[in-house]
Amino acid sequence: MKTATPSPASLLSFYPSRCSTLERSEIRHMAKRRLTRRQSWRIEKIQQERQARAQRREAHVETLLEDEHLGPEQEGRVVASYGASVDVEDPAGGLHRCHLRQHLGTPVCGDHVAWQVGSRGNGVVVAIRSRRSALIREMPDGGERPIAANLDRVGVVIATRPTTPMGLIDRYLVAAEHLGIHPFLVLNKIDLLEPGELAELEESLAVYSRIGYELIPASTVTAHGLDALRAALGGHTSVLVGQSGVGKSSLINCLIPSVEARTAALSEATGKGMHTTTTARLYRLPGDGSLIDSPGVREFALGHIPAAEVGPAFIEFRPFLGHCRFRDCAHRDEPGCALRGAVDSDAIDPRRLASYHRIVDSLAGGEPGQR
Repeated sequence: MKTATPSPASLLSFYPSRCSTLERSEIRHMAKRRLTRRQSWRIEKIQQERQARAQRREAHVETLLEDEHLGPEQEGRVVASYGASVDVEDPAGGLHRCHLRQHLGTPVCGDHVAWQVGSRGNGVVVAIRSRRSALIREMPDGGERPIAANLDRVGVVIATRPTTPMGLIDRYLVAAEHLGIHPFLVLNKIDLLEPGELAELEESLAVYSRIGYELIPASTVTAHGLDALRAALGGHTSVLVGQSGVGKSSLINCLIPSVEARTAALSEATGKGMHTTTTARLYRLPGDGSLIDSPGVREFALGHIPAAEVGPAFIEFRPFLGHCRFRDCAHRDEPGCALRGAVDSDAIDPRRLASYHRIVDSLAGGEPGQR
C-alpha cells in the first residue's frame, strides 16, 4: 500500500535536527512551490529512511532493556539532548551517554531522569521525572518543543548587533512570566558602542527597567557586567535565550572558563547571527548553579499560551486588568478601558500595549513571533 506523502513542513518538524543542511534547504525550497512527482518521492524516501533508522535504534534500546545485567535505577540530570540519545549527569558529576526507552518521549536539558547502565556500559533512560517548569518553543508546523526544563531564571540576551526587535524581547518575557519565572535582560557587546550610543540604547530599553526588570550591560571583551551576571545566575538553574549572534555562547565561555562553547562572527552579507549552538547544553557554574545555553532563534512564537493569559504576563498591566468597563474589553478603542487609561497617564508605555496587541493578534492569525 502506498504511504501518504508528507508535506515539507511536517518532515522538517519531525526531523528538525537530523536533516542535513542540504536536505533542509531543499525541503524548504520545495515547500514554496508545487512538488513534482520526483520531489514528492524524494521526501517520502527521506522519511522512510529516517523512520527505519529510528526503528533500529528503538530495537537496540529494547535489547539493552532485556539485558539481564542491566543495573539498578539511579537518578540523573540531562545536560544535553541529541534526539536519539542524551548525556546524563549523575549525582557525583559523571557523564553518561544514554539511549531512550521506546515511547518515553524526549528529555531536554534540565530534566531529572531515572536511568540504568548495561553490562557493556551503555546507559538507558527509563523515566522522565515530573517537571516543575519547561520553556516551550512553538515549531513552524504548529507543534511544540521544550527548550529547557526545571528552570529558576531566564536571561534574555540582546545585543548592539544584531539588534533585537522589541516584540521578540516581549515574547521571551511573556514566556518566562507565564512560567512564573521573573526574567532579566542582558545587553551584550556594549564594547562596540561609543559612550553616547550606549546611553541612548539604555534609554530606549529603560521601559523594562522602569517596570522592574534587571538590565545588565555586558561585554565579553572588557569583562564589563560579568560580576553582575554571575550574581543573577548564582544558585539557580538558568537558561540564556535570544537571537543567533547575540553572544550567549561567548558569555558562557567567560563565565565558565573550562567550557569551550562554539562561537561565530555575524554574517557579513546579512548582519544577522549564524547558528553555532545547535542543541541546548547545561553547564555547571563555578560555585553553585547551572546554566543552559540554548540555540538562537530569529522568531519565537507563543502559540502554546492562551490569548487570555498574555495580559497578566505583561507585569505592569496586572494592577489594571479586571478594571475595564466591559468584561470582554480588547484594550483597543473600547470606552472605559483601564489599560488605555493607564497609557494616557504614563503608567503603561504605549509600545508595550502595542506589543501586547501584536502578540494576541498573532495567536489568532499565526503571525510570525518577532515584530
